[in-house]
Amino acid sequence: MYAPLVTIRMMATAQPIQEKENEDWSLLPLVHDIIKCMDKDSQDIHQELAKLKSKIQEAREQISNMPGIDCSPEEQQEQLGTLREQVRTKNQLLHKYKGLCMFDVPKAS
Repeated sequence: MYAPLVTIRMMATAQPIQEKENEDWSLLPLVHDIIKCMDKDSQDIHQELAKLKSKIQEAREQISNMPGIDCSPEEQQEQLGTLREQVRTKNQLLHKYKGLCMFDVPKAS
């Protein structure tokens, strides 16, 4: 699982259950708030750290629920190649059947 430490942007997937489709997972604002609390010697630092921890946990959960995360990059490339070949075959069949002109559709006048 490869993900940047500071920013993770989750994209929409084909799963309809996913409610956080395009949520921004930037951790920089939280880190900035933590640094501000440290500068002020504020007691809010524990609250800010808890926010950061929960945001990281949410990101981990989202990543673990992503389709294909359990496959190696090689397996994903193999699946991608298979899917591209299927699309290519279906496009060829579509063009073939379009060219057959089996049905003459009368034009509305």
